[in-house]
Amino acid sequence: MTSWAGRFRLRQYVKASLWIVPMLGLFLGTLLAELALVGEGSDWPPGGWHYSATTASGVLTAIVGAMVALLGFVVTIGVLVVQQATGTLSPRYMRLWYRDRLQKAVLATFTGTFAFSFALLRSIESDSVPDFGVTLAGVAVAVSLVLLLIYLNRFTHSLRPVAVAELVEGMGAAVFRRGAAAVRSATARAAEAVADGDPVTRIRAERGGAIQAFDVAGLVAEAARHDCVFVLPRLIGDFVPRGAVIVEVHRASSEGTSAPDPVRVAGLVALGPERTIEQDPAFALRVLVDIAIRALSPAVNDPTTAVQVINYIESFLHMVGKAQLPGRYVLADGHGAARLVLPGRDWDGYLQLAVCEIRDYGSASVQICRRLHAMLDGLLADLPPRQHPAILKQSSLLRAAVERAFPDPARQAIALQADLQGIGGQSSSLAASPSPAAKGRNP
Repeated sequence: MTSWAGRFRLRQYVKASLWIVPMLGLFLGTLLAELALVGEGSDWPPGGWHYSATTASGVLTAIVGAMVALLGFVVTIGVLVVQQATGTLSPRYMRLWYRDRLQKAVLATFTGTFAFSFALLRSIESDSVPDFGVTLAGVAVAVSLVLLLIYLNRFTHSLRPVAVAELVEGMGAAVFRRGAAAVRSATARAAEAVADGDPVTRIRAERGGAIQAFDVAGLVAEAARHDCVFVLPRLIGDFVPRGAVIVEVHRASSEGTSAPDPVRVAGLVALGPERTIEQDPAFALRVLVDIAIRALSPAVNDPTTAVQVINYIESFLHMVGKAQLPGRYVLADGHGAARLVLPGRDWDGYLQLAVCEIRDYGSASVQICRRLHAMLDGLLADLPPRQHPAILKQSSLLRAAVERAFPDPARQAIALQADLQGIGGQSSSLAASPSPAAKGRNP
């Protein structure tokens, strides 16, 4: 029987695959061609839609050639996307782009139209023409062209860094609200109370890879079955070498318990070659930061793009900062007994991921410094007090970076202003009106 982790990897492969849905279109096109031939005995299409054998053969042959050419065109676009993503965006974005449903629908429509038209060609004879099928082939071509135009429109607009940032931020926010909410709503207890002492068993990874997902319900049920507590020492997204511990098994009571099957438990933790966004909202933030620092590289030198990406990073941080993030979560079974201890990212971890690299790579840019100041000021003003220490720490580090990058007092004063547009928006000089973050740093 395939483990949960194996099924998870299979689902990930299907979601990222660019050939499975087009193959289904190929099969469906052939099936529809057979059904169209069966329906040829009806009175449809009307008299004006009947074709000669020569016309029908020419039309279908042209459609077959056109679909092959269009498939090559879409593949060429895919190659351009890869070049664009790896050159100016982030290689991590490719894992999200492969899931685009519109692209798969376009490919499936092309392959389906190809198979439909090719299957009809064999039925054309001098005294027998599949009029109904030829008409449907023309309709399929029209649908294919409409989808192609929609795809081209989306392609030309959605590859801009700001459009990618909006998409990735939306995906990360959805994962955070959906997946993390289930963990946060579980029965919480002090992690130390359920995981004190040395573990009874340490379950090790049989293969190396990044942790992509946990089967939370399965782990809780398995721990309840053996009356123990599972402690997962690593975060989702961490890379696990082969042989490293992925689950620690602790006794829930002093009474003896049956030992869980290590293979079964390990099968509830999905490992893969790289991170996924399924249960990892920080992966979306990682992609956003990648795009921003790529724009700040000397080869690109586009701080305005980085400022636009920071807009969506700020939006993501506002959502995360309003949630309770204890750093560790304890999940209980149906009887209220603690069964699973999960590590989680706290607010400081999210904020460091969002700010540190952009600050380091953009400290010489007035535009980036001003936009980061505005972001930190906004977070300090809108988020609850429990999040303020981490924000003030990042504000202090940003000020120190500006002071190192701009020894001239006049330029330093300009760089220390908070501006939501980086340069050109409404700003206030720190000398005249210190930002909230600056006030927190100067008691």
